[in-house]
Amino acid sequence: MLGVVTGAHGVRGEVKVKAFTSDPRALARYGALTDASGARSFALQVRGAARGLAIARIEGVDTRDAAEALKGIELFVPRAKLPRPRRGEVYIADLVGLRAVTAAGDEVGRVARVVNYGAGDVLEIERPGLESLLLPFAAPMVGEVDVEAGRVVVDPPAEVEARGEEPGQP
Repeated sequence: MLGVVTGAHGVRGEVKVKAFTSDPRALARYGALTDASGARSFALQVRGAARGLAIARIEGVDTRDAAEALKGIELFVPRAKLPRPRRGEVYIADLVGLRAVTAAGDEVGRVARVVNYGAGDVLEIERPGLESLLLPFAAPMVGEVDVEAGRVVVDPPAEVEARGEEPGQP
């Protein structure tokens, strides 16, 4: 996913797009984008940026109502159009499905998804028979990522079992 339409901008059909590119204006470099299903195509012309959002015109969208109707649409590009990640970089989508292992090689689980609640990316690691584990995608919790080998090295914290206090006990 390259971005998501967050709403209308002005009255002439422009939209605000939260871009997941290093430069919000880069959205237009990839040509027409599609929705998640690939059924709808969107030709964007990026007009500028404001507050970290791209301001864009979408071909065929000429009114504020039409722009508002696109709110929430996720914008995708075929993987073949993306540049190869540089050494030490990885696309978030490539993390999903990787085996999560410790530095000693012990299996922890599989990366089910990557979420971002505003403070950075978090790996959700599914563990057989246990609750999912959420780890910040940052050192020291996450070390080596080897997409070709299908694994990511993680250092989960020691889990602590919380016990409920008895009423009236300090």
